[in-house]
Amino acid sequence: MKILICLSNVPDTTTKAKFVNDNTAFDTTGVQWIINPWDELALTRAIELKSNAANSIENITVITVGKNDAEPTMRKALAIGADDAVRIDADPTDAYFVAAQIAEYVKSNPFDIIFSGIESSDYNGSAVGGMLAEFLEIPSVSAISNFEIENGAVKITRDIDGGKEQLTSTLPMVATVQKGIAKEPMIAAMRGIMMARKKPLNVVAPIEVDALTEITNFEMPQAKPPCKMIDPENVKELVDLLQNEAKVI
Repeated sequence: MKILICLSNVPDTTTKAKFVNDNTAFDTTGVQWIINPWDELALTRAIELKSNAANSIENITVITVGKNDAEPTMRKALAIGADDAVRIDADPTDAYFVAAQIAEYVKSNPFDIIFSGIESSDYNGSAVGGMLAEFLEIPSVSAISNFEIENGAVKITRDIDGGKEQLTSTLPMVATVQKGIAKEPMIAAMRGIMMARKKPLNVVAPIEVDALTEITNFEMPQAKPPCKMIDPENVKELVDLLQNEAKVI
């Protein structure tokens, strides 16, 4: 059994966003790049599954669509425990483009389980996993908070409004995971960091695909107004501000 982890190379979540070229491009100057947190949890769960010999998992591959500046992030995934990595040499212009590129690779290099984070922490699109499954014409399940393999069958728990849903699925499948799939991300040990240098990181050429969306410009949110202090006895003023200024009631 083989597992593929779709990995996004994203800015550290503490990054202060800045834009250049008349607010048409994200300023990458000085940005620290990391593995998308949801993808890192997916990788952790895959490693946990592989550690159980009964699951018969032979290999864990991580894949990303990105240029060579994404390779340090890929090496981190290898240091954590992935067996090999694939970088599709293209800018990840939109979710459709990314899903199409990964799907083309998977068609020639099949996997039993494809993990995708529920969203990326930069654009929060929540679209790649579902699109990838459609391209490959295989089952997909989203919002997965628990993923188990028992006697060759996949057992899934996903969060729904008001509770949880238990599902089973055939393989191959795309599993879009969220918080809860693993308790916390694994941290690369020194031995893993040293081994990562020798693990294969394959670069493949992209296919011709037209993106469906285009970013025309970015806009920063408006600055928050200063805090207003209201006398606790002046309920009328408080209600008036909540209703007419804050518009929350």
